[in-house]
Amino acid sequence: MSTNVLRTADGWWAVRDTRAVRIETKAVTTADLLADRAAVREAAASGDTGTAVADLVALSPVTTPCRVVAQMVNYRSHARDSGFTGDIPPAFFRKASGSVSGPGEAIVRPSHVRFLDYEIELGLVMGAPLPVGTVVTEQDLPSYVAGLVVTNDVSARDVQLTKTQFYESKSYPTFTPTGPYLCLLEPEEFAHLLDVRLKLSVNGDLRQDRTLADMIVRPAQALTLLARFQTLDPGDLLLTGTPGGTALKAPPSRHRPRPSRRSGRCCRPP
Repeated sequence: MSTNVLRTADGWWAVRDTRAVRIETKAVTTADLLADRAAVREAAASGDTGTAVADLVALSPVTTPCRVVAQMVNYRSHARDSGFTGDIPPAFFRKASGSVSGPGEAIVRPSHVRFLDYEIELGLVMGAPLPVGTVVTEQDLPSYVAGLVVTNDVSARDVQLTKTQFYESKSYPTFTPTGPYLCLLEPEEFAHLLDVRLKLSVNGDLRQDRTLADMIVRPAQALTLLARFQTLDPGDLLLTGTPGGTALKAPPSRHRPRPSRRSGRCCRPP
């Protein structure tokens, strides 16, 4: 059974419903914690009543510095919104790990940015090294991925569109809210990964709502493609794309009016 882990300024916690039990570990980084899974399991199985989750201030469960890599246009619904047709080649971009922030932190808009956008994404947190040249199958995905986090790939669209610059537009501080939980999966749970549903609402208005089955390039294939040129290590983060429903959409196609024809001739006003 999966275990939700929460990080605060005081340490790491295993979450059980509305309560959290402190994990007795010396881990400072996410990679350290993943190397001490025995301590996580001990806390999760503890009879300690713990602390109310509502009383804890969650930090990002993904510590920095780390590699943050993202997939671009990786949901069919988002591709339609963006005006893409036909096959879409897999593409990746990097985000500065300085953009990672806690789930409750305010997103800070730089003064020169006018158009902010949201993108709910599922993050894969690596649990083992992924050397260049690795081929990852669905069956051995649990050997490389330790768990999942919910993230928001905040984007400065005016920077992105005018500069065609993904790295800058998505890397400002606080532009990757992450958490609150790191969901550590058991190997058998990966078989249900495509059933995970992502939802994002803005002021109570549901904007994004899709399962991972809408993905174009799924996690095992994505890691295989990424490993052609990129090494990943425990604690690194792969953002797997966003569903349709973001604020930025392709404008509707405009159809020029066609002249009416009668008997092969254009109609003219009398």
